[in-house]
Amino acid sequence: MRSLAIALAVAAMAATLASPAVSDGSWRGLVLNEIQGLLPANRAGGLAVAIVADGHTLFLNEGLADLAERRPVSEDSLFNIASLRKVFEAIVLVEAVDERRMALDDPVAKYVPELAEGRDVRRITVGQLAVHTSGLLLPQDHPPWPTEGYTLPSFLDTLKAWTPEPGHEPGRQHMYTHAGYILLQLALERGLGAPIGELVARVLKPLGMAASLIPIRAPEGRGELPAALLRRAVQGYAADGRPIGGPGDQQTYYDWPGTGQMYSSARDLAAFLAANMGDGAPPPALAEAMRVTRQPAVSIAPHHAQAMAWEINDTGSPAIVEKNGGLNNASSYMALVPGRKLGIVILTNRGDQNVAEAGRRILRALLRHGS
Repeated sequence: MRSLAIALAVAAMAATLASPAVSDGSWRGLVLNEIQGLLPANRAGGLAVAIVADGHTLFLNEGLADLAERRPVSEDSLFNIASLRKVFEAIVLVEAVDERRMALDDPVAKYVPELAEGRDVRRITVGQLAVHTSGLLLPQDHPPWPTEGYTLPSFLDTLKAWTPEPGHEPGRQHMYTHAGYILLQLALERGLGAPIGELVARVLKPLGMAASLIPIRAPEGRGELPAALLRRAVQGYAADGRPIGGPGDQQTYYDWPGTGQMYSSARDLAAFLAANMGDGAPPPALAEAMRVTRQPAVSIAPHHAQAMAWEINDTGSPAIVEKNGGLNNASSYMALVPGRKLGIVILTNRGDQNVAEAGRRILRALLRHGS
């Protein structure tokens, strides 16, 4: 196995780090032990891991961004981050609410007036979309995965005809739905008068996340990334190592601008986690919006709550604020423990990997060492 690529001089900062597991370098063994099962024997894919501890960031990279090119993964490799995108859209919503440009209890039909013709969808609010209580579940949200997708007109027609599953009342029960965030995207764009990529960029820019973006999806399915970023984009692989798409591939059931996935790097997402923990002096309004998105809003299960896109895992103490994402050619996870100023990012260019479970175990191990 290729030796681990550690991007920062750990020894130089060790005395300033809060967790003994980080300061004595044993974090490397903890991380390597947990990600072993995620590293493919044929090297078709790899992982970028970032540990954020008390204002410092440590990177560990393993495997290949592109097997054919023998290009290694780095903290600056550009990954499809799948549903991690939802966290940034939730921040856009909270900022709009703080500015009194939108309200959480506004019916989504206020911003997407075509839906006023629907029977049940017109009862859904933008706040319910953000915390997954709308009940808006479509066949594309769960297996068995269909092959058909939507244009914007057909999506709106589907929503107007939609009825909740038996026993579900919008706003009452939790039901994770990607379609709900596609509708939230439309509401944000219509309500704020700008494409979602531009709205999210307003969150990214103050945090210095220059390598993160929601690119427009080209006809062949690849995101229209700037040339410099496309060179950093990883090749995606299936769980069995088959290449899927090309570097910069976006996959979506929704065929109109802005519905493809977001791209980011371990370095950028580590900066985002650090800002969520109060480092880097983010603008006060943005810092408050990030804080609000992390607040539990509805129970999912005992010790497990839904916030705005984030989820709260309280199966151990302290609670972990987390979000995972997955496609058939990408898997992602980011999480933080704000009170302990500890966070983690795991990105891999292989689909259907349980990076969330590995990330939780790493965080819990670091917390035990630091207690």
